[in-house]
Amino acid sequence: MAGALKPVDVSTKRQRIAELARKSPEMGFTSLAHHIDVAWLHQAYQRTRKDGAPGVDGQTGEDYAANLMGNLRLLLDRAKSGTYVAPPVRRTYIPKAGSATETRPLGIPTFEDKVLQRAVVMVLEAIYEQDFLDCSYGFRPGRSAHQALDAIWRQAMDMRGGWILDVDIRKFFDTIDHGHLREFLKRRVRDGVLLRLIGKWLNAGVVEDGCVTHPESGSPQGGVVSPLLANLFLHYVLDEWFEREVKPRLRGRAFLVRYADDFVMGFTHGSDARRVLEVLPKRFAKYGLTVHPDKTRLVPFERPDRAAREVGSGEQAPGTFDFLGFTHFWSRSLRGNPVVKRRTARSRLSRGLAAIAEWCRQNRHLPLEEQHHTLSQKLRGHFAYYGITGNSTALSLFRRLATHIWRRWLSRQRRDGAMTWTDFARLLERYPLPPPIPIHSTYRRAASS
Repeated sequence: MAGALKPVDVSTKRQRIAELARKSPEMGFTSLAHHIDVAWLHQAYQRTRKDGAPGVDGQTGEDYAANLMGNLRLLLDRAKSGTYVAPPVRRTYIPKAGSATETRPLGIPTFEDKVLQRAVVMVLEAIYEQDFLDCSYGFRPGRSAHQALDAIWRQAMDMRGGWILDVDIRKFFDTIDHGHLREFLKRRVRDGVLLRLIGKWLNAGVVEDGCVTHPESGSPQGGVVSPLLANLFLHYVLDEWFEREVKPRLRGRAFLVRYADDFVMGFTHGSDARRVLEVLPKRFAKYGLTVHPDKTRLVPFERPDRAAREVGSGEQAPGTFDFLGFTHFWSRSLRGNPVVKRRTARSRLSRGLAAIAEWCRQNRHLPLEEQHHTLSQKLRGHFAYYGITGNSTALSLFRRLATHIWRRWLSRQRRDGAMTWTDFARLLERYPLPPPIPIHSTYRRAASS
């Protein structure tokens, strides 16, 4: 069996699928399921998180591993024969990005379902990574949020200002139309086994408060296959449409940067931006999607020198927009040149500090060594994402306020009253918190290259 589980065998199969998809961009694949064997499932298992929350059956990754090869063989037989039953996902709620009060639903599949979904994603990725455009960055291999941020910065700088269309799709994952999704899938995937499995996942249902519901639309966030299906849906509804139909009709230059269902569009001409803003809701409505009227904004994004002239003529001053946790705005470099800068969005700063305060409240009785270790990890995690060029002020502010929060909760557990700043300074000498280093600094990259 060891020879059948060589990762190179699976990798070679995926490369062959990808090469065929690249050479035949209009071809529909009728035979794909035969690539999925025990070795393929084993690699899917290896790529699946073992410490995630269990689904409705309560089975953990450790439980599944107790009879791993037997479970994988049985899973393969059920998937190929059509007897596999997709269990409903367990619904939970997590904080919504950018909001201290709102939450978004998360669907948690069973561990075995995650493995099978991962196996199918490994097939679909080999095909669709040849089709997806450069403008999309979310949940794609080798792509990241920071690459999306760099793409916006580079293109906004190249355009030397203009207009930004900041779009919000209302409840995207809950409103994906299953009929349109199946139609999009069949353009490239016509294998009956894979289409049946995807159909079962779409119709599996959701368990909440002991009740099972079966939504007629949507793809639960949290499922392994959901991000790829979301990218597939928006590839046809938005990305291809914008590239092939919209851009050729515009007066000036334009760009699109999308991360999952979050995206912004940039335009050199305000008239182009207003035309797209007018037609975009109609385009989305055709496929069952809705542009949020209150959260979608058209932002003037001119350089400071141009904005001064515009304001003088009665126009609106240059604006800002938030994307992927950062506020983007025009400013000036140390040399006085116009430049696009990014800082941590106020809502993300507040949410991060609230999480620090809540952790300190719940763990203030732990030994100092443990508190220091975990707080240091949290700060490093914050710096690892928000540590970009030009954001040092916000990083330092986060560290300073987090330090004050720690002192406040340490003071509350002292019997002799509040901890003085002198005492706290001595404590920090022994337990220093990590400095706010910009991990993604362009200067650091240049120095190391």
